[in-house]
This record gives sequence, structure tokens and C-alpha cells, in this order.
Amino acid sequence: MAVLLSRLGAFSHRHRLPVVLVWLLVLVGGGVGAVTLSGETSSSFSIPGQESTTALDRIGEEFGGGGGEGATARVVVVAPDGQTLTTPENAAALGDLVAELQELPGVVSATNPLDPAAPSVNRDQTTAYSTLTYDAAPGEVTPAQQDALLDTIDAARDGGFTVEAAGEATQQAPHVGGPAEAIGVVIALVVLAVTYGALAIAGMNLLTALVGVGIGVLGVTIATGFIDLSSTTPTLAAMLGLAVGIDYTLFIVTRYRQELRHGSDVPTAVATAVGTAGSAVVTAGLTVVIALVGLFVVGIPFLTQMGIAAAATIVVAVLVALTLVPAVLGWLGYRALPKKQRTAAAAATAESAVPTGGRGFLVGWATTVTRQRVLSLVLAVAALATIAVPFFSMQTTLVQIPPTDSTQARAEQLLADGFGEGFNGPITILFEGDGASAAAAGESPAIAELDDVAVVTPPIPNADDTAALLTVIPQSGPTDPATEQLVADLRAELATLDGVDAAVTGATAVSVDVAQSLDEALPVYLLLVVGLALVLLVLVFRSILVPLVGVLGFVLTIGASLGATVAVFQWGWLADVVNLDTTGPLISLTPILVIGILFGLAMDYQIFLVSRMHEAHSHGAAPLEAIRTGFRQAAPVVVAAALIMFSVFAGFVPAGEATIKSIAFALAAGILFDAFVVRMVLVPAALALLGERAWWLPRWLRWLPVLDVEGAALEKAAPAPAERETAAVGAGER
Repeated sequence: MAVLLSRLGAFSHRHRLPVVLVWLLVLVGGGVGAVTLSGETSSSFSIPGQESTTALDRIGEEFGGGGGEGATARVVVVAPDGQTLTTPENAAALGDLVAELQELPGVVSATNPLDPAAPSVNRDQTTAYSTLTYDAAPGEVTPAQQDALLDTIDAARDGGFTVEAAGEATQQAPHVGGPAEAIGVVIALVVLAVTYGALAIAGMNLLTALVGVGIGVLGVTIATGFIDLSSTTPTLAAMLGLAVGIDYTLFIVTRYRQELRHGSDVPTAVATAVGTAGSAVVTAGLTVVIALVGLFVVGIPFLTQMGIAAAATIVVAVLVALTLVPAVLGWLGYRALPKKQRTAAAAATAESAVPTGGRGFLVGWATTVTRQRVLSLVLAVAALATIAVPFFSMQTTLVQIPPTDSTQARAEQLLADGFGEGFNGPITILFEGDGASAAAAGESPAIAELDDVAVVTPPIPNADDTAALLTVIPQSGPTDPATEQLVADLRAELATLDGVDAAVTGATAVSVDVAQSLDEALPVYLLLVVGLALVLLVLVFRSILVPLVGVLGFVLTIGASLGATVAVFQWGWLADVVNLDTTGPLISLTPILVIGILFGLAMDYQIFLVSRMHEAHSHGAAPLEAIRTGFRQAAPVVVAAALIMFSVFAGFVPAGEATIKSIAFALAAGILFDAFVVRMVLVPAALALLGERAWWLPRWLRWLPVLDVEGAALEKAAPAPAERETAAVGAGER
């Protein structure tokens, strides 16, 4: 692999202008395609084939679309203090408001809360709501239509009413590229500039990564015109693509600079960097892709799509690092080095390499960790295990809690105050069969006796009484564990029905079904992803124990990452630091997505750090010396890469959309734990304890192919050094 990649790097260097033009053409084409072919994203999460989602489809069929294809919103109206909504003046004002809502752009219908045939006002007649139905599907209501609704609400408040709006039609799609994300990118640029000591190469690193993530996100945007994608998919792809794109370029550029300092000319340095660091980039990228594509085993289409979209963006980032980066390095030449090193590097030979310095702290760190190996290992494990404690009380849900200061949150609170906590999370039961309404009526008393049931509404039959709907209002809110338990109790109660079929559905039931599917799929997912990655790492390091140490360290990373996320997002610790509006269960997608993404990124660090240790050991260094040598060479790059990834992920936290916020926080925390505790302390301490045994490979596995991530084949087949650049060209580069 190293030889093939070195040839690719040399080709990209020789043909740098066509390579750059091709990438720019792809970027421009992606932009044109995104503008002309993109569609709308969806904010709904469901699993085909589950009881709850099947019942929703059946409701649409049995009630002539009554299940509702269009997005809906609830406009909640509360009378002034001491008044009711049924006084002549207030009733007239409420009727005028409904008439205005009916005329809003995109609105098909708006119900009147005081309609005697279908009233939607509480017993005290102080709180009511109008249900708006749009002609657009959920997630497709335009910002202009949402603004028109909010303007109408603002005007209604001038009449003395308290008016707020909630529902899927009011939800805004998550954004990419806000101020917080930009701050993360700026911090990444600062870290690169400090790491390189040269602003030009830092800017190149960031620019090439942005090209890769731009192409990836534009590709995902084009895909929305042909398939239904979750609204979080482009954001997830951008977050991952930017982080790994910067890091992969960093690894190759760092090796390129090392080769220049060791006396290689520019073409040779480019080829060697792509052959060595590029091999590690391909291997690391492959582990991330395996982790993301492996999400298909969960069996949830929108999760599979998110994984594939993010994996495609990772592939683009790898290709950019292997082709566009060496092409641009060909133009930069010796300017990739700080000014004070350029002349010395141009005149250097393998015997008179340019000293780099600045590694004293990390050298001392490696020496201390490997010398105090037992203490270091115990402290690292104990610290991560302690942070992981909150993980065991983690709760998950698909019901998203709106920000506290939003109209959606205020509307839900008004409904809870006027109708009860469970009103925001009604549970629907579909009865199907002859005499469905009679069966529903017969079951109502037993359902009303279940724990946490506040109200059971009269059944609503369809035209031929072959189906009926029964609505159960819980006493608890939609994210309360008691409401989730009620879903299970209802299904147990209805399991013994004869003659009719009954299915429990609604947002809470869908959330329960998704959580159950994720819980069942998680062990299979872990076995698949970890198993494939272990095989890959065994091929890379030709060792059994080194991959096992890396994977066990990852388990601690996951526990600490999710534990910290639970402490902040569920318990409310340090909520102000992350600009958290409200606490509650984590979004159901968070654990499995964090596990998949962090696994790939953790293996990145394992490969880049340990491959340099393996390289030193394969060149004859003793185990302890190999650990310290590899650490000294790779740790500065891993530290910079981790700080960059942390900055990018953390940039999505302060102003992030609810689903992305917790995922971004967990990833940012996981990067810190994995890079600075697991890879910088636990792994070198464990390898120092294992000694020569760390690189042991059973005799019956020695037939495995050699991937040669360190580039040993390049040394054996190295051609004579290429002619140095002419003096004129060299002067231009300097």
C-alpha cells in the first residue's frame, strides 16, 4: 500500500495543476447541483415495520388521510387574567384570529377552539388551541410561512391574549456554518499555525479540508432531491468531514516537513509523506467508514442514511488528503517550513538533518508515563471509570425538548398548565376489525384504570366502523419514564383482545419503539464494528495485544464520554457552560452515533501514534525505547489533531440544534478523554508493561498480509534521490 500511495502522491505532485482544477471543478459542480437539484429534509424519526409506524400508516388508510400528510401546528391561546375565552368579546377576537390563521400562506385549515362540534378548550375555558394543517409535509414548511405565522401571533398578543405556537410546522431545520461553528474553525486555524510555525501551510491545511467537506456536504444536499434524508444528516457530515479533513492533511503535511528536514527534495518528500502518513490516513479513514457504514445493522433507514452520508464525506476527505494536498505542497515547496528552517532544509542531507527541537515536554511526559507505568495505568483507568458513573443512569427519547425561551416551549407549557402534563404526549390506539368502535368502548374502562392514565377520550370510528381511534392522555409528560411504561402497559392490556386488532402509536410510542430497536441492535453493532476494526488493526500492527489495548481503551472512552454527557444534559451539571436551555433524556440516536463515530476517531489516534512506535521497533529499537521514540515523533501531531477535532465539535455545541448539541458535546468530550488520557497515558503505560509481548503474533497468524503502514517497502525500493530543484526555483520556493 505504501508504494502505491507514494506513486499516487508523486503523480499528484507532477500534475498538480490538473489535479487542483479537477477538485475545483467538482466543488463548483457540487454547488450548482445543490442549488438546482436539492430537496427538503425531514425532521421525523421512525422505523418501518414497527407497531407504532405501521399503525400510523393504517390510520391514514382507514380514515382517508385523516392521519394527516401535511405538517401541523398548534396555536395556543390563553385568556387575560380573570377572564375566560367564552365571553362575547374574547370569543369574537378568537374567531378573528382563527380567520387570520386560515388565510396564512400554506395553511389548508385552522380549527376553531370554540366549535361546539369539536371544541379544543379546557374545562376552565381559559386555555384553547387551534390546529393548523399545512399543505407541505413535515419538515417542508418554508421559513417564510413560519415567519408569517409568528407575525400573526405577535399581532394577536396586542389584543391581550397570551399566544404561542408549537408543532412540527414550527420547527426550523438545523443550520450549518453559524458563528459558533466559525469560532471552532478559527481555533483550528490557530492550532495549525502554532503547530506548523508558518501561517501559509496552516491556511493550506484548512482550505483543502474545507474543499473536501464542501464537496461532501454539497453531495448530501444533492441527494435530498432524490431520497428522504434526516435534517441532521448534512450537519453530521459537515462536522465529521471538517474534523477528519483537517487532521488527515495535518498528518501528511507533518511527515512531508519531516522529510524535508531530513534532506529529501520536494518531490521525494511528497511521495514519501503520502506513502507513509498516507497509508495511516487510509487505514484510519477505513476504520471510520467501517464504523459509520456499520450503522446499517441497526435496521433504521434514517440512521443508515446518516452513516452512509457521513462515510462518503470521510472518503472525500481521504481522497483530498492523498491527491489535492500533495498537489498544493508541490507549489509551496520549502515554504511549508518556518522561514528559519528553509535554507538549512534545502541544503540538508540524511546525515545532517535540520533539528526541530520543541519536544522537551512530550519527551519528559513519555519518560514519566513509561517509567511509572503501573501508577499511570491505574490513575487513567480510575479517572475514566469515575467520569463514566452517570452513564448507568442514562435515559433516551426521540421526543425533542424545545429551547426554554422559544415559542414552542412556551406553547407546550401553556398546554400542560391548561390541560395537564400528558396533553403534549397523547397516545393513540388504533382498533381494526368488525365492530371496532364497540371494542374500543369496551376496553376504555380497563384502560382508564391503568397507572398514569389521566383521560381516555370516546372512540372515533371510521365510515364503515372497521376501524376506530382511542386517545389516551397520560398524567406524565412525553419524556417521563412513567409515560413510556404506560405504552408497555397498554400493549400488554390489548394483547388479549379477540376479534379485533389493536396497535399503540403516537410520538411517545414511536420513541419507545426506536429506543428498543437501538438497544437490541447495539450489541450486534459493537461486535461487527469492533470485530472488523480488530482485524484491520491486527493487519496493521501484526500484533494481538496492541489492538486489544486500543479497543479496551476505547471502551473507557465511550463510558466517560457518555457519562459526562448524561451529567450535563440529563442532570444539568455545567449547563450554562454549553448554553443548555433545558435538561432531560438524551436523544435516542446519541449513544449509537457517538459509539460509531468515536470508535473510528479513536482508532485514528491509535494508528498514528502506535504506528510510529511499531516503526521504531521494526528498526531494531528495544520495546521501551520504541515507545518513547514513537511517542516523541507522533504525539505532537496527535495533540494538535485532538485539539482541532475538539474545537470543531465544540463549535457545534453552544448554538447547536437539540439533536446535534448532545452528539457534538459527547464527541468533543470523547476526543479529550481518548487523546489525552487513553492514547497519551493508558496506551504507552500498557505497552511498557507488556514489553516485547506487545508485538507478539501467534505463529498460525503469520500468514496474514503485511499492510506496511510505516513504509518499509519504500526504504527497500527507494530510487536514487531525485535531482534537487534548480537554484532559481529553490530561491523562489524560499
